[in-house]
Amino acid sequence: MHDNDQSKDKALKAVSTKAVDKDRRQRSVSKDRRKKGASTKAVEVERRRHGTDRRQYGVSMKTVEIAVAAVIFGLGLVVIFDSRRVGYGWADDGPQAGYFPFYIGLMLCAASAWTLLQAAFSNRGQEGLFVSRKKLQLVMSVFFPSLVYVLFIYYIGIYVASALFIGAFMYWHGRFTWVKIIPVSLIVPVSMFLMFELWFMVPLPKGPLEAMLGY
Repeated sequence: MHDNDQSKDKALKAVSTKAVDKDRRQRSVSKDRRKKGASTKAVEVERRRHGTDRRQYGVSMKTVEIAVAAVIFGLGLVVIFDSRRVGYGWADDGPQAGYFPFYIGLMLCAASAWTLLQAAFSNRGQEGLFVSRKKLQLVMSVFFPSLVYVLFIYYIGIYVASALFIGAFMYWHGRFTWVKIIPVSLIVPVSMFLMFELWFMVPLPKGPLEAMLGY
């Protein structure tokens, strides 16, 4: 009888030990999974911070480098040709008007050409994003209304264009109510008109409305 009890105790101890070992293994696996998940999230955050996430879309660093180098190269060409027009040699009384600009244009063209070749034929900056699509949309949502505002100044004057510009921005970007939009979009242009046209006597571009009022 005593031997049977000892056998039962040993069997219970063995089962308990196996259960404890199994529980430890499960905890260890779960801990490793949590660590792996945390490290994966950290890598993903780092990629997004540096613009290396493949799922992000936008303007790449390589595209921006090529575009900027091409623009500077074009400016350098303009400087070179204009320097040739006014004279870039050495006259009896010293250098001609286009002498120094000519060589500055050459340096601009040389530097931008080198940058253009590096950006076009190297993988540097190919992975990174200069600006994501979402941020670019935010920039364009300000740029295009500003461009329209400048064009409107030519046709309807700066005061009416400013009223429309302020009202549009308050409505689309600020989400203000018309109770706030209408007073602000009218008070600011009227204040500008009083300040520049009447107090400082500095005429600004005006349109048909000002002409009807005699200004």
